[in-house]
Amino acid sequence: MVGTTSSLPRIALVGVHGFGAHHLVNLDRLEAAGALKLVAVADPNPPEAGRLAQDVGVYPDLAKLLADGVNPDVVIIATPIQTHFALGLAALAAGADVYLEKPTAASMSQFDELRAAATAAGRSVQIGFQSLGSLALPALASMIDDGELGIIQGISARGMWVRDKAYYQRSRWAGKRTINGVDVVDGVTTNPLAHAVATALFIAGVRSADAIESVETDLFRAHDIEGDDTSAVRITPKEGPRVVSALTVCAPEESHPSVRVQGSKGHAVFYYTEDILEVTRSSGTSSESFARTDLLENLMAHRSDGTALLSSIENSGAFMRVLEAVRTADDPRPIAEEHLEWIGEGTAAHPVINDVGEWIDRVTASEATFSELGAPCNVAGQYLRNDNARQR
Repeated sequence: MVGTTSSLPRIALVGVHGFGAHHLVNLDRLEAAGALKLVAVADPNPPEAGRLAQDVGVYPDLAKLLADGVNPDVVIIATPIQTHFALGLAALAAGADVYLEKPTAASMSQFDELRAAATAAGRSVQIGFQSLGSLALPALASMIDDGELGIIQGISARGMWVRDKAYYQRSRWAGKRTINGVDVVDGVTTNPLAHAVATALFIAGVRSADAIESVETDLFRAHDIEGDDTSAVRITPKEGPRVVSALTVCAPEESHPSVRVQGSKGHAVFYYTEDILEVTRSSGTSSESFARTDLLENLMAHRSDGTALLSSIENSGAFMRVLEAVRTADDPRPIAEEHLEWIGEGTAAHPVINDVGEWIDRVTASEATFSELGAPCNVAGQYLRNDNARQR
């Protein structure tokens, strides 16, 4: 998309650190291509001197940016989870389309209000589930529709990452369920490996909260945090096979997360961080790499010619139903030290749950939870330890 400077979409970025730094790099690319113009950023901790062009406004927050008459066409919000709702409403009220990092909001009621506000304002909201831009997904959908995998029997998401103590000390909201009574809901299911759940639901064709019959959660924590860092979630749609996820950030080493589609004639595994689709049939296994559509470019195309959004707020309702189940569940249960090994020293130390990979494999294969399978960390009287875990 190329245009004169005056006709280019005007972009404001709220949050320039963390994932906001990735947005800055992407904005550099798209601005160099003549697709848009970054006009302002907002962050209480501004970027380093010289990082931005001299004509880019720098503000401490979105309210001051809007009060100064910047009038952006699109506001990108890459801020802590608990701020998404208020910032999204403010951007919509200012007449902007919104690119909102995942998760959409910290509760289902916030999501419903934000979606209603977007409809009332006649504006579009793209949610930052970048994996949904993968061209592997339409290829997989065609394969499923054509019956190449046979009858779809189940869909499962698997994720094994490593997060150390420093990860949960990087900000005051990291690993929190609430801060001063305000919902945060930062856990493995809703933040670091949220793409696994959202992608699995997308593949299953489950987009809205109303399409889900039930969500069952089985939440644990090895870190000294409030949120879950190891969890199994079983989602039963009103139609179609179950969607099960088994996720941890307490693995011995990091591996590529994936979504598996099991059919009666074969199965497909989508490695969503790599855009690789691996398909196994009776004739053997094939693997193909795919390109990915950038979600900001997709939003720009939507604005210019009505191209469908790849990760719209309307289609994030199913994931929000999962987040709501996590939010309202009992506190994640702490895993006793005898079921852990701590690797590293100081803030670089990270917990490894004994045999966690085997248990994750069992959960995804059987569509059962850790508790139902009798994982050792859940045996009555063994996982509990004396601490001041918050009770809900």
